[in-house]
Amino acid sequence: MLKARKAVLRREFLAKRAALPFDERDRIGHALTEKFTATEFYREAKVLMAYASTPDELQLNELFAACFNAGKVLAIPLIVGKGLMRAVAVPSFDALEMGAFGIQTVKRELRQFVEPAQIDCVIVPGLAFDVSGGRLGLGGGFYDRFLPQAVNARKIALAYDFQLLESLPLEPHDFRINGVLTPERSFYNEVH
Repeated sequence: MLKARKAVLRREFLAKRAALPFDERDRIGHALTEKFTATEFYREAKVLMAYASTPDELQLNELFAACFNAGKVLAIPLIVGKGLMRAVAVPSFDALEMGAFGIQTVKRELRQFVEPAQIDCVIVPGLAFDVSGGRLGLGGGFYDRFLPQAVNARKIALAYDFQLLESLPLEPHDFRINGVLTPERSFYNEVH
C-alpha cells in the first residue's frame, strides 16, 4: 500500500518536473544557488557534496562554480554497485565527462574519493520533500544508504516550490534530511 502510494507520487512529480520550461529551471536554479550560498550551511562547509543534474532537475552548475571559486572541496556521487554510491571529488568542470544514464561523472583517471564523514553538507536530490525532512527519491535507495554514513554533514535539498509538501508517505528505511530551500520557503530541522 505504502509502496503503491509512493509509486503514484513518483510518477506525478516526475511529470511536474518534466513540464517545467528549461528557462524556468535555469531561473529557479540561479535563485536557489544565490539563496543557498548565503546560508551558514554553505559558508561553513569546507567539503560539499552535490549531484550532477539531469536535464529535468534543478541545474547546479552555478553552485559548482561557486564551490570552485570559494576553494571548497566539491564531491558528486559515483555509483559503485547496486544501490551503492561513493563521493568523488570534482576538481574542476574540465574533470567531468558524460557517464551512464546521461549524467556527468568525474573522468576515471581523475577520481579521488571523499570519505562520507569528511563531508560538511550534502545537497540531496529528490522528487518531493516534506516539512519534517521526509524525502521521496527515485526508489533506488542510494541516498538512504549513503546519508547515514555522512555523520557530520547537514543534508539539504534545493527544490522547486511544488516539491515541498506538508507530509509524505515514508517507510522506516527512508532517511530524513535536515532542510529544504525553495524559492519561496525554507525550513531546517536538526533531525540527524
